[in-house]
Amino acid sequence: MRYFHPILFLFLFFSANQHLCFAQNDSIGEAKVDSTNNLIKQVDAKDIIKAVFAKENALPTPAQSKVKSKSTFAILPSFNYSIVTGFMGGANTVNIFRVSPKAETKPSSIRTFTNYSQYKQLISILNTNIWTKGNKLNLLGDIRFYKFPSTTFGLGGNTTLDDANMVDYKHFRIYQVALKKISPKFDIGIGYHLDFHWKIKETNENEGLRTDLKTYGFGPKSTSSGLSFNLQHDSRDNSTNSTNGNYANFQYRYNSTLLGSNQNWQSVILDFRKYIRFPQNSENILALWSYDWISFGGDAPYFDLPSIGWDAYYNTGRGYPIGRFRGKTLLYFETEYRFSITKNGLLRGVVFGNTQSVQNYPDGGMSKIIPGGGGGIRVKWNKISNTTIAFDYGIGIGGSKGFVFNINEVF
Repeated sequence: MRYFHPILFLFLFFSANQHLCFAQNDSIGEAKVDSTNNLIKQVDAKDIIKAVFAKENALPTPAQSKVKSKSTFAILPSFNYSIVTGFMGGANTVNIFRVSPKAETKPSSIRTFTNYSQYKQLISILNTNIWTKGNKLNLLGDIRFYKFPSTTFGLGGNTTLDDANMVDYKHFRIYQVALKKISPKFDIGIGYHLDFHWKIKETNENEGLRTDLKTYGFGPKSTSSGLSFNLQHDSRDNSTNSTNGNYANFQYRYNSTLLGSNQNWQSVILDFRKYIRFPQNSENILALWSYDWISFGGDAPYFDLPSIGWDAYYNTGRGYPIGRFRGKTLLYFETEYRFSITKNGLLRGVVFGNTQSVQNYPDGGMSKIIPGGGGGIRVKWNKISNTTIAFDYGIGIGGSKGFVFNINEVF
């Protein structure tokens, strides 16, 4: 997500949940062998904190880190910053548990995020990731409420920062998807998706300004309600910080007036990721990400159109504010090179570049390729689960720039 959290929050969050970060890749250990067959002890941020502040409190061993807890709950303060929200404060909660004590059942989680910003924005999010006994079903939930005075820049790829248009609205979202495993690496499922916007209004001082929002058409509220078909392939070694393998997700969503939509319209999202060790005998990773989002078969409401930064975790378009580019079709590609800085694994670096193209309005052609790029630092927090803290700085065209914070890699 596009948030910049102070180190104190990170320390509180991960310290409260350090025993929850057991490995998804059990091959990750406390030592690695380099290209000359020398054994190098791996170090993470907890080791540093232990050495400086808590020598008397020994950290858990890898075996202890994998002990299954019945349930763990934490409520934590947060203080954040993003390009769109400015400074923001609030609270996060996390509850991680297992539906079944059987070892093969993956841990489930319920997380909340509630913050209020200096721009009078309220964001409240509830994410659920439930694994049933034996991992037969994966139930994914995403419920959100926004009171979101912000800016929109119009439609297509030829807009500039000077086209910023002040808008205000409230937004309620509920997405629920159920996936069933059909093979070791494939899942299939269905979902329900609702986006309801209300109290939509422009707040420009110049009320006579002819904006793309006015031209496209909007009312005081909009509803998109529909069902989805989902197909997923996952051969990654670690879903939060992959070093090899592939991930692919196909989602087809049909919004229907029979389910309460203002009109019928459809969308497809294609999400593909690939991870390659480069060079092959190193710890360096070349990561590739393609994210294509297409709406068709009717006119989606303006705020439900494909848009940079409005993917599930706000990660597309580093270097640009959320909603900077919007259109009926979004084609997005990003590549990132992840490399070691210290041999003990504590620090890594990344350089990244992204390109995007959106459908112009009203002519319907695709825009020119819009580039972005930047770099960042990764701090290893937990060497057992390969959890990292990511700090990035992105730059786009037209003077767009900003910091991006993530727990684990962006993709």
